[in-house]
Amino acid sequence: MPREVFGPDFAYLPHKDILSFEEIARVARVFVECGVQKIRLTGGEPLLRRDMDRLVALLAAIPGIDLSLTTNGSLLAKRARALKEAGLQRVTVSLDALDEATFKKMNDADYPVERVLEGIEAADAVGLGPIKVNAVIQRDVNEHAILDLAQHFRGTPHVVRFIEYMDVGSTNGWNLDQVVPSKEVIERISAQFPLESLDPLYPGEVAQRWRYRDGSGEVGVISSVTQAFCSSCSRLRLSTDGHIYTCLFAQQGHDLRTMLRDQTESDDSNAVLRSWIENHWRKREDRYSEIRTADTARAQKIEMSYIGG
Repeated sequence: MPREVFGPDFAYLPHKDILSFEEIARVARVFVECGVQKIRLTGGEPLLRRDMDRLVALLAAIPGIDLSLTTNGSLLAKRARALKEAGLQRVTVSLDALDEATFKKMNDADYPVERVLEGIEAADAVGLGPIKVNAVIQRDVNEHAILDLAQHFRGTPHVVRFIEYMDVGSTNGWNLDQVVPSKEVIERISAQFPLESLDPLYPGEVAQRWRYRDGSGEVGVISSVTQAFCSSCSRLRLSTDGHIYTCLFAQQGHDLRTMLRDQTESDDSNAVLRSWIENHWRKREDRYSEIRTADTARAQKIEMSYIGG
């Protein structure tokens, strides 16, 4: 979240405009009735929200879901045990470089790399694994991090996933020349640590999986720029103020909060919510990554810090 935008004078949402944990859990139950099996808590940084372990407990009580959380890792060491005890199953940690200078350049972070690594260790120690480590690779900024990260996590159960630099939102100054294609990432790693491809774990998996031929672990690549996967996308995002978004590159969402608060929870009211959600999902025509052009890349889009990754 750019400091020049979200500085000390920024007017954040009043608390009444934010979904309560109970409202989020209710919506999650309706999603599950629609067939959802995986729930991801993302952000922004989800661990900045007070009592996040209480939300985890509410969601973990829903039968049959796979529940994980994506974090920058800055607070993970302190929160890992409480999250695990509340019912969280796994975490994904964002880490774009191992050297401090590049890490801070990529993230404008006010915490060190060591704190993120400590968070990964703490999460591993309490059983929040296998842990995924997400690294966005940007040309001429952190290309060296490809081999650094691969080597650091090779031989561990953690999976590093290298993500093509995307034009999410409208503030990151994206340019196609800054994208390092996933094909190049795999070639660089395989030249030093030979790789072989793996089959997807489930339909619609966004990461392409690769393992080291010597059995020392696995890496992945997410190629939403050079190999768009719009046609198999099965992700829907719920923002903290109760809007749903059917695409990461959406320009607007659909207001679920008003309907949610107009009706006390019951089988009938939940059926209305379910029908509304299913209707918006069936009508979606999102193909942003497949039709990306210079003009669409410059379009005003919702920031990823607002709707999650």
